[in-house]
Amino acid sequence: MNTLLNAIPKTLPARYYTDSALFRREIEKFFFESWICAGRADQIPNPGDYFLREISGESIIVVRSDSGLVEAFYNVCRHRGTRLCSAAEGSFAGRIQCPYHGWTYGLDGRLIGAPQMDAAPHMDAAPHMDTHVFQRHDYPLHKLHTDIWDGHVFLNASPRPDPLTLQLADLPARFAPWRMADLRLHKRINYEVQANWKLIVANYNECLHCPLLHPALNRLTDYLGSDNEAPQPTYIGGSMGFRGGVETMSVDGKRRRDYLPGLSDNERAKVCYYVVYPNLLLSLHPDYMMIHTLWPRAIDRTEIVCEWYFHPAELAKSDFQADDAIEFWDLTNRQDWHIVELSQAGIQSRAYTPGPYSSREALLHAFDQVVIERLGER
Repeated sequence: MNTLLNAIPKTLPARYYTDSALFRREIEKFFFESWICAGRADQIPNPGDYFLREISGESIIVVRSDSGLVEAFYNVCRHRGTRLCSAAEGSFAGRIQCPYHGWTYGLDGRLIGAPQMDAAPHMDAAPHMDTHVFQRHDYPLHKLHTDIWDGHVFLNASPRPDPLTLQLADLPARFAPWRMADLRLHKRINYEVQANWKLIVANYNECLHCPLLHPALNRLTDYLGSDNEAPQPTYIGGSMGFRGGVETMSVDGKRRRDYLPGLSDNERAKVCYYVVYPNLLLSLHPDYMMIHTLWPRAIDRTEIVCEWYFHPAELAKSDFQADDAIEFWDLTNRQDWHIVELSQAGIQSRAYTPGPYSSREALLHAFDQVVIERLGER
């Protein structure tokens, strides 16, 4: 008997959740060398509108340019490295200006103003100084690649990244009926979780914990009834149907909004739960969309941005209601965050050793393999 073929898959060793050097490599491979979800295009509808994102200490400006494109730049002035802006979101008045010495950039990142820099440097300057004539076009803001999928803004810091379409694979066609670009934000909640980002991904992809941890959720859906897709290199996920009489995920399972237009009867009868590596947790319901984006702050700390999106026609109704969905998921979120914090604490113990996965935790084992492969440890 081949013992390797019949070995029980096990969880990752503790160092994947406790080793700071490994964490830094992981962030580089997952968050700087692949496409990450930064937010939504409708957050910045007009030229000059922007929001900031922080990736492992790097501040990024995501802005709508004069031409209508979504651009992304490192929040670093090309003069002496000062951060250009500190407000989490807002609108630039046609330009981006450094608060230190007034270097000014267009919304496309071009340097358009640099006080006192018209003359060439003195030729008797220190040897390390550049003595060529100053040219503004030599000093644009450092740019990241951007792309948009159905309203979701993605960033990539690689010099020459593969197209976003390769990372998304068949998901755009699969989720086209939800028309995600048409949906609009109603509520955002930020959570600070004392746990490694991978534990949050793992928790999202199994419901064996639902009977114990989520009694309210377990009343709405069968925790053993998940229809998981075969794991893919860039995403994992599946769908779950409802118990009899339940129409959506809410405090009582009742649907208080019209179905999203374009959904088939089959799509109206389930929720799709997918992780697009590394940081987008996408939950597509019959009547709304919920997304989580993960922002690792340390090996044992993750900021999670959770947002609820609804159709504009529903938002415009005088009797529009959303608290039933928001309260339900806020409760569920907090239950999940508490348990992953306990997982992080336990894994940090000297007593921790990798434990066996059940047959219903195949997605978690698949994610572990992606982590190992990305880090070049296999």
